[in-house]
Amino acid sequence: MRRKWIVLGFVLVALVLAGAAVAAYLRMTDTPSSGIDTELQGVSVMTATEEVVTEEVPEEPTTTTEEPEEPAETCWEFFGGNPQRSLAREEIDLGKPARSVWARGLGDLMEYPPTFCDGTLYVNLEHGRTLAVDAETGEVLWSRKDKGLKASSPAIAGPRLVVSSHDGTVSGLRRDNGKLLWRIRTAGKVESSPVVIDDTAYFGSTDGRLFAVNVRSGAIRWAYDTGGRINASPSVWGNRICISTYAGSIFCLRRSDGDKLWSTYVKRDILRYESFYASPSTDGRRLYTTSRAGKIVALNAQTGNVVWTYQMNDLGYATPAIAGRRIFVGGFDGYLRAFRSSDGLVLWSTRVAGRVLAPAFVVGDLVFVSTLEGRTYGMRTGDGKIVWRFKGGKYSPGIATDRRYYFSLNGLLVAFEGERSPRD
Repeated sequence: MRRKWIVLGFVLVALVLAGAAVAAYLRMTDTPSSGIDTELQGVSVMTATEEVVTEEVPEEPTTTTEEPEEPAETCWEFFGGNPQRSLAREEIDLGKPARSVWARGLGDLMEYPPTFCDGTLYVNLEHGRTLAVDAETGEVLWSRKDKGLKASSPAIAGPRLVVSSHDGTVSGLRRDNGKLLWRIRTAGKVESSPVVIDDTAYFGSTDGRLFAVNVRSGAIRWAYDTGGRINASPSVWGNRICISTYAGSIFCLRRSDGDKLWSTYVKRDILRYESFYASPSTDGRRLYTTSRAGKIVALNAQTGNVVWTYQMNDLGYATPAIAGRRIFVGGFDGYLRAFRSSDGLVLWSTRVAGRVLAPAFVVGDLVFVSTLEGRTYGMRTGDGKIVWRFKGGKYSPGIATDRRYYFSLNGLLVAFEGERSPRD
């Protein structure tokens, strides 16, 4: 009789465990609800009574009797260099960094690289400052201090700057003096680096919503609730805007009205979804991103179908850089890898002395990456051979213009001329 009760006890425990496992499975496989958010709960737009500058910023002329004047150098207006977040300027041939022109200690962490246009660099610092820096001399032109950490790149929008913050705000500033024009407060933190197309800025919030906002007034044009935390920055190709989330989802929406085109949830295993910190990048055919568990994912940009995946040996947080039908991704396992973009074939992998957290960027035939251990490397895109090293850096290593490299080496902003930089 005692043995019978023992067996019955084991059966009951097994049934309870089986039920718990089924419940966990159903919970983990249940995707969050999503859709256009018409209520906009927890969102506010600052009014003029809250010391917002109300004068209209002169717009840059769009139609004249003469050809519009081109910028002296190609602008790098957003994180990633363009709306696609490709992190590449293949057409620029500066050669290896050869001579530092100036170096400016900023006294704070610079997790994301600067943006650039019309001879000025714009930088966000961790503890809330946004700076404008003369690209020729390194002189700070203006500095604005706000509440909230800033782990993002400011977006350039004509005469305006769009700045996101961990205090949940996104602000429109004057580019010439940093004065506040408007401010939106969301219900979450905003680490997403905005991207601006025409007169609309797009960014995500950790409250799960992707926003479209008028850059002149701060008025919200639409908001889409993905149902998953957003730390990533949206990627745009034509009228398609795509975002990745911590819920393991990638959404692509119609940019003009926020209508969903497709969504894909990527599984880690039978019970769990992946989680994405990295932003998506796109070449128009495919969309690429990296999960926090180290899975690189390529999806068909039109349908959202997974084309290929690759599992790294450790964590992954880096947005893939795209250049020459290749993508470049670093991971915590200490490797920078080059993949064939069409099928994920590993073309080369190069080990560096440390963990790679942030995205690489490509200039001409070189790809640059920094490690958490404080080293920055330049490699040939063709074979991964290391051709340049610098003792400094930690996060996203920098940007390039037609004339110079600008490296964001943790708290140090450094201008380098390349071996083939044009001479004045």
